[in-house]
Amino acid sequence: MQRAGGSVAGSHPLFGGALSAVLPHSARDTSELREIPDNQEVFAHEHTDQSLIVELVEYQRQVEDRDAARYHFEDIAGSNKALEPGAFEVTSVVHMSKSELSLSDCSSAWMLTGTQCVSKFNEEARNTVTLHLGLFRLPQFSTDVLITFNDPQGISPDSSSAASAETHREPWTVQDFQRLLQTLTLHNPGLFG
Repeated sequence: MQRAGGSVAGSHPLFGGALSAVLPHSARDTSELREIPDNQEVFAHEHTDQSLIVELVEYQRQVEDRDAARYHFEDIAGSNKALEPGAFEVTSVVHMSKSELSLSDCSSAWMLTGTQCVSKFNEEARNTVTLHLGLFRLPQFSTDVLITFNDPQGISPDSSSAASAETHREPWTVQDFQRLLQTLTLHNPGLFG
């Protein structure tokens, strides 16, 4: 499964090859379509409204490891304007064993599952999105690596996503997301400065 250089067969380079991971099928790099911040890699499913975001964020020293995934989930809820009561919910937070991960440099790794009611492109219509969040804590690099899988569940008929909601072919699964998390590999620590 491992190739020369330590990467996993079928892995996709991230951040200029400093990281890599196995992406799910039909993942399209959205930087070909719009501007993406330098600290993010964003992929959209070609046939659904699902998306994946790999993001490098500042390590939050004041947040305990067991609370860090929830901290970032609530930060995303704030960015999605989904902070009002009932607009977001955490359903599980699971510690990932380093023995299952390629990124063994992390101090801890977590997977959170939750839901958020969000609007797309600042529309009034709100969609229910299951959000799977993978968190790799790298205090030695002052970085948290955050991987978010947005999986829309309920699409408002007034949303711009409503037209594509009927054409969901071969959607990504939680297993696809877990494979991405398990295969995330660091090749160049210089990425973190």
